[in-house]
Amino acid sequence: MTELDDRLDRAFTALGDPVRRALIARLSRGDATVNELAEPFSITKQAVSRHIQVLEAAGLITRSRDAQRRPCHLNTVALEELTSWIDKYRLVTESRFRQLDAVLETNKEQDND
Repeated sequence: MTELDDRLDRAFTALGDPVRRALIARLSRGDATVNELAEPFSITKQAVSRHIQVLEAAGLITRSRDAQRRPCHLNTVALEELTSWIDKYRLVTESRFRQLDAVLETNKEQDND
């Protein structure tokens, strides 16, 4: 297993949870603290912190210190890596569908003759 495989495994596992996906969606709009991220959820701030730790371990977010604040930031490079991996397989699949469409169109034309 390669390093890329390990990163993809951690990222996809982290994204398997709806709370973590919601946290990623929120961070896509801008940096936020744990308190700000916890606001819309009916779970404890400690539970949100654990979700953030999972996202951070997966490399999907980073944290920094700004005086008393510790904002979380979306790691766009990691998301681009996931998107690139997904796109590779999407493009292959779309190519196969285009080939199938061409075969079906040819068969349809032959049936009409």
